[in-house]
Amino acid sequence: MRVAVVILNWNGKLFLEKFLQNVLESSPQGTIYVADNASSDGSMQFIRANYPGVVVIDNKENWGFAGGYNVALNELKEEFYVLLNSDVEVSPNWLVPLIELLDSDSKIAACQPKVLAYNQQSHFEYAGACGGFIDKFGYPFCRGRMFDSLEEDNGQYDSAQEVFWATGASMFVRSSVYKDLGGLDADFFAHMEEIDFCWRAKRAGYKIMVEPKSTVYHVGGGTLSRSNPWKTFLNFRNGLELLAKNLPKRILLQTLFLRMVLDGVAAFKFLLSGQPKDFWAVLKAHAAFYGRLKTTLNKRTGDFSPVSEQYSKSIVWEYFAKGRKRFTDLPSDNFR
Repeated sequence: MRVAVVILNWNGKLFLEKFLQNVLESSPQGTIYVADNASSDGSMQFIRANYPGVVVIDNKENWGFAGGYNVALNELKEEFYVLLNSDVEVSPNWLVPLIELLDSDSKIAACQPKVLAYNQQSHFEYAGACGGFIDKFGYPFCRGRMFDSLEEDNGQYDSAQEVFWATGASMFVRSSVYKDLGGLDADFFAHMEEIDFCWRAKRAGYKIMVEPKSTVYHVGGGTLSRSNPWKTFLNFRNGLELLAKNLPKRILLQTLFLRMVLDGVAAFKFLLSGQPKDFWAVLKAHAAFYGRLKTTLNKRTGDFSPVSEQYSKSIVWEYFAKGRKRFTDLPSDNFR
């Protein structure tokens, strides 16, 4: 087999019971692995009892999304990896268009399928939708998802195209590039690590793509709900580290300063909305960023030229001030 489909699991037995059979039946082109981050809910016993054909990778502790995948993928020999969340239903032969896309161009490092919401399958799903982008301050958005505005899928994004990042919920990646770049940054633990990986790949001269001929359905929030303060902490801390690792030096300080001002506005919005734990999570994220700044800056390697598919304006301003709620509302000339 050329493809390793690797599901990272942490106490996700209910999702494995619901979706693992679907992945097996719909992915004949791949070998199915479940990498377990020291679950305590009987996940591995369930798999060994019911799915002897699934290869189990037993991580000895919970290394998070990033570290867990790095450990799991370290010994695999397949040409392509698929990082697949446990809360994803896939379509029949969903791997075929992704394989064909990467076979068509050796400069494509990674790609993703179209991601629709499992519980509202007419609409795009938050984590990836139809391909990811970021703005000048590192805020992510997608074709089909701007902040919390999820578009209905009417085929408006059915073309394959280059994007800035591919979702970690179902990322198809060339294993040689994954290893050459050192995999995901384990210090991120979870959230934004796939954007960091894709940015590093783009700086190394590779392309990231979306291939909507392949479709998956994502539940979302399977491990951490979007309103969880721990998730808030990870998103804000990792968002700053993402910029510190990848921005050109000439704009690094000013961009970080303005991003932190915007984060401060978001923090007070949490407070005024009755979410004090999220307010404190943002402050803790900034403190953690400062505490690891030297380590983060030491990771700056490679070419820091601007890369393609980054939005050159503020998506916060576009969305909240100008009312541009759909990806197609954004001026195309603002993309590099």
